[in-house]
Amino acid sequence: MAIEAGQQLLHYRLVEKLGEGGMGVVWRALDTTLEREVALKLLTHEFAEDPARLAKLEREAKILAGLSHPGIVTVHSVEEVEGERFFTMEFIHGQRLSDHIPSGGLPLRAFFELALPIVDAVGAAHTQKIAHGDLKPGNVLVVGEGRVKVLDFGLASEQRKPSVTVSGDDATKTLSVEAHISGTVLYMAPEQIQGKRQDRRCDIFSLGVMLYEMATGRHPFKGDTTAALIAAVLKDHPRPPSQINPEFPRQLDRVLDRCLAKDPEGRMTAGDLHRELRSIERGLSSANDEAVRSIAVLPFVDVSAEQEQAYFCEGIADEIINAITRVEHLRMASRTSSFRFKNTSLDSREIGDLLGVAHLLEGSVRKAGNRLRISTQLIKVSDGYQLWSKSYDRELKDVFAIQDEIAQSIVSALEVTLSPRERRAIKQVATADVEAYDYYLRGHQHFRQFRRKSIEVALDMFAKAIEIDPSYASAYAGLAGCHSYLYMFWSVTEEHAQAADEASRRAVQLDPELPEAYVARGVAVSLRDKHEEAYAQFAHAIRLKPSLFEAYYFQGRGYYARGQLERAVECFQRAQELRPEDYQAPSLLGSALKGLGRQEDSDAAYRRAFEMARKHLEVYPGDARALYFGALALCQLGEPEELALEWANRALTMDPDEPQVLYNVACTYALLGRTDEAIARLSETIAHGGWWRIWMKNDPDLVSLHDHPGFQELVKESGE
Repeated sequence: MAIEAGQQLLHYRLVEKLGEGGMGVVWRALDTTLEREVALKLLTHEFAEDPARLAKLEREAKILAGLSHPGIVTVHSVEEVEGERFFTMEFIHGQRLSDHIPSGGLPLRAFFELALPIVDAVGAAHTQKIAHGDLKPGNVLVVGEGRVKVLDFGLASEQRKPSVTVSGDDATKTLSVEAHISGTVLYMAPEQIQGKRQDRRCDIFSLGVMLYEMATGRHPFKGDTTAALIAAVLKDHPRPPSQINPEFPRQLDRVLDRCLAKDPEGRMTAGDLHRELRSIERGLSSANDEAVRSIAVLPFVDVSAEQEQAYFCEGIADEIINAITRVEHLRMASRTSSFRFKNTSLDSREIGDLLGVAHLLEGSVRKAGNRLRISTQLIKVSDGYQLWSKSYDRELKDVFAIQDEIAQSIVSALEVTLSPRERRAIKQVATADVEAYDYYLRGHQHFRQFRRKSIEVALDMFAKAIEIDPSYASAYAGLAGCHSYLYMFWSVTEEHAQAADEASRRAVQLDPELPEAYVARGVAVSLRDKHEEAYAQFAHAIRLKPSLFEAYYFQGRGYYARGQLERAVECFQRAQELRPEDYQAPSLLGSALKGLGRQEDSDAAYRRAFEMARKHLEVYPGDARALYFGALALCQLGEPEELALEWANRALTMDPDEPQVLYNVACTYALLGRTDEAIARLSETIAHGGWWRIWMKNDPDLVSLHDHPGFQELVKESGE
């Protein structure tokens, strides 16, 4: 008979259809006898008329009804009326776990609050020899803080029998997949995909996928088509979660790796999984909790009479940050995150909460002639009390010893035990000459401003540092970066390419353990179109320092410029994870994703880029780079044209002769359909030289210009 809202089945009145699947339709219904809401699953006639399948379901429903587990939706009854078979179950008001997981994954505490009860519920059913068969975030409801309900236990396995055949060594050779499993294949075990014997170990694999997604915000297996996704499940080994979300402990990598074993024999039981997760959680909650041992170093305040030592104050803070990042068991907020709070009126608790750290290091510097006074204090964010403070009145030549003492004092105050390697790394000094160090710090300050004049000043400062100390590897890396930037963005000359090559090569020779030297080397060799060598240099930098944003960012730019968008996406995603406050990586990520046709993911990246640019401009309102990245994000998100134009034109007014401003404003105009203005700005960009000719050809933001004669002429003139 036809079923519709308002109809009565026995003493259940159908209120609202909630969903439909392979077994039948789920309704929200009212039990008029007990005056309570229930979920009513009405079975299809095909299913209800199969005695064997129906008997199995009824047996498992009875077992589940007797479980009374807080994490499993309770089955109330199995009913039949006028030829219709249905189950009634507990009705839950909650949010599906799939809607609860943010793009970057759950915070560590929230992960364990949800993971443990989910695994416990699965384990309880497994003890009664009941498999779920369709575990996925869509079948888990979050009904309160730390409370979950797993849906469809014992009922799901019947609707997840995949019609998939795979033959040959390559999983993509012969493949047929019914449309109804395309959404759940993300969570299916290899043996399910291959049509082999299925049991409770399939649930463990599905749990592994779910936990991976909860930890990282990503699926462990990737594929643009169902065939590619299935091939990935059968063959690929996912990247460890701790490499994607550094907040997560490495012990979790090992546990999820066992859950995701291709061979069912290699997987742990639900009970073992629960014990492993509980053990990790307890370890993190101990007195040596890594989350407790987190710190941000704020920019030191210049209290010198002349107020001309900002570069020196920032440099000292930078060196302390670099030293502490070499300690494995200390989590350090990035420089760009903590330096946003320069000259802020916020107190230490507010800053600590915004940065997500438990401790802050504050300091001040007074430099007069050859005398130096540095005052520091380590503050516990939770109560605002000082854990340690000290002032140093020394000669300027002692600055390196002071920085080492400060780093050692922080480590001691936070009760961290250093390995011999870490102890050596903290003591490592880039140069022993204070004058060379001073020039290096000045160079770094100008290098970060990303304008031609500032880059040229930085180049001069680094050169003077090298003149004083010819063994200064960091200065050589800085010098190489200046020449590379000048080549890429302003002046494509052999002189700059050659100088970048020589300086980066020298930096690596002087200090083979300096990751920044390999980044400089990678950028330099890419100027010669030696792309594979460049990627190898970036990879080596990452091996030395996995948290090095610049290595992933420049590697991503290289892939992006040459239209290798899938690889660019991976690099920009990692860069974004390492520097959450950055607006550049998510903007380029959004463009790459758009080029791949992944519009929803692209929109999410652009929303993040705009929000980060907006926050950056609150602190640095004169940053043209943030303005044009924000304008591009607004265009991509379909926001009002007037706002995007306002941001783009503000950037152009600030730096009308900077080619990167001209180029990105041209992209904004192109996206807004202002073709002639876009061509005009591109023409001005090309006149400056630089790598824009390469980007122009492959940039998805300029696709609308490709058929325009003016654009084609620019491409022809540029030699591409």
